[in-house]
Order: sequence, then C-alpha cells, then structure tokens
Amino acid sequence: MISRAFLGVAILSLTLGGCTKTDGAAGDSAALAADTTATTNTQPAMAFDLTSSAFAPSGSIPSKYTCEGADVSPPLQWSGGPANAKSYTLIVDDPDAPDPAAPKMVYVHWLVYNIPAGTTSLAENAAKTGLPAGASHGSNDWQKQTYGGPCPPIGRHRYFHKLYALDTVLTGLSNPTKAQLEAALTGHVIGRTELIGTYQKAGR
Repeated sequence: MISRAFLGVAILSLTLGGCTKTDGAAGDSAALAADTTATTNTQPAMAFDLTSSAFAPSGSIPSKYTCEGADVSPPLQWSGGPANAKSYTLIVDDPDAPDPAAPKMVYVHWLVYNIPAGTTSLAENAAKTGLPAGASHGSNDWQKQTYGGPCPPIGRHRYFHKLYALDTVLTGLSNPTKAQLEAALTGHVIGRTELIGTYQKAGR
C-alpha cells in the first residue's frame, strides 16, 4: 500500500517537473525572439556604386562633355562608400587610345584626389567651377590640372570613371600624374567602384 506521505511527495515532484518544463519552453521562445530581432535589425552593407545623371552605365556620353561640345566634366554621384573612408580619389581614363582596334596606350582625362569623405557627388562642370573644399586636381595627359573630355580620333572609345575610397588623406602630392597618384594610393584603397561611358565622333 502506498502511504499518503509518499503519494504527496510524488505529486509535488510531478508538479515541479511540469513547472520546470514550461519555464524552459518560455526561455527557448525568448531566445528565438531575440535571434529573430537581431537578424531583422542586421542590414547588409550597401554596394559602393558610381552613377551619372548624364549617361547610363556603358551608355554614350553626351557631346556636351566632350571636345565636340562644351567640354565640361559630367555630374557624378555615388553611394555605399565605406564608413571608415577618409577621402576619395577619382581617375578617368581611356584604355582604347588611339584606336580601339589597336589600342596602344591608356589616355588620362581627369584626376581628382582628397575628395572629402562626406562627399557623395561632383556637380556638372565641377572641374572648372570648383571642387569640394580640400580636393585637388592631378595632371591629365594634356599636362593640365582639369578635366579634358573624350576626343577620340577614331572609333568608339570607353571612358572609365574609377572612384577609390581611401583610409587616409593623401599628402606630399603636387599636380601628380596618374602613375604618381596610383603609387600614393597603394595600401590605402578600402573600396572601389567604376562607371564606364563611351563616345565616338560623328563620321569617325
């Protein structure tokens, strides 16, 4: 015969066991809720992207921005730059010179460095009307410290607008060439994006 004392102990044990199981399930639910919240609040990094309101990626550059037009620098906008960037550098060049069918050199059209980290665009004609405070021009292949637009002698050329995010502000430079600027960038690039436009003169 089971004593009343033993039966009481058994009932108490079952009751405590049920409470322990319920508390555990509640704890698991809370943990899952926390994980879900953490996952929901974690946003992927935005892609570093360079665009222009003047032409589409791989699209034709309007003549306004070339030697056949006003020869002003195109508007450029970017987003998704690294949060720890200290400055940006822009290099615009043409790898199809002089003839896309038989390229022999990369022709440099525009160099800008020490663009402030908070900058997200260069306005149309920024090369002549004013770069952001702190930014400087390098020397293009016309040996000029400004923008020189597309002016291909023959065929349709590609113009690469390359934007670099750096972990530093460059020092010790004065009207650098592309080679000098690229040497200064070495070891400091933390992000890179590019926009390609094309241009061909009428009848060429």
